[in-house]
Amino acid sequence: MTNVNVPVRERLIDAATELFYAHGLRAVSADKIIERVGTTKVTFYRHFKTKDDLVVAYLEGCAAVERHGMNSAIAQADGDIDTALRLISEMIDTMACSPGFRGCAFINAAAEYPDPASPVRQVVEAHRAWYTKTFEQLITPLELPEQAAVADDLMVLRDGAMVAGYLGEPTGAGGSFLRSCRAIVRSPRD
Repeated sequence: MTNVNVPVRERLIDAATELFYAHGLRAVSADKIIERVGTTKVTFYRHFKTKDDLVVAYLEGCAAVERHGMNSAIAQADGDIDTALRLISEMIDTMACSPGFRGCAFINAAAEYPDPASPVRQVVEAHRAWYTKTFEQLITPLELPEQAAVADDLMVLRDGAMVAGYLGEPTGAGGSFLRSCRAIVRSPRD
C-alpha cells in the first residue's frame, strides 16, 4: 500500500531502493517503479529526467546510510582503532545476515555501469573515495608508513567482505574482515 502522505519523490526513491537492490539496476524499468508507487510517467519524469538520475539518487541514499554507520562506529570507538574495526566488522556481519542481502550496492552498480564517465559511476567512485579517506583518517594515529596504501588495503578487505557475505557464509565475512584488518595495521611495511 502506498503512503500518500510521503512525497512522491521519496516514494520513487524508496521503491527504487527496494527494487534496484533486489533485482539489479538495469533489470528494473522506470515503468516498474512507476507501477510500484502508483504514479504516472509525467510525475516520474518531473522528479527524475532519466532513470539514471533515479539510480544516482538511490546510490546517494545508500551512501548516506553507509556513511552514517561508519561514522557512528568510529565515534563509538572513541579513538580506539581496534574497537572501530571490530564495530565495522559487526556492521558487515549484520548487513550480510539481513534478508535479501546482495552484497555492496556500489560494487553491483559498478558492474552494471562500466563507463567511468557515467553519473552512476561517478557516485560510485565518490563513495569509494570517501571510504578510503575515512579508513586513512581512522589509522592516522598509528603513524604507519604508506598510510594511503594501508587505507587502500582496508578498502579491498571491505569489498571482499561484502562479496563474501553475499556469495559465502554471511556470518564469517565480518570476522574475516576484522582478522585481516588487524594483520594489515600491525604488520611492518616494506
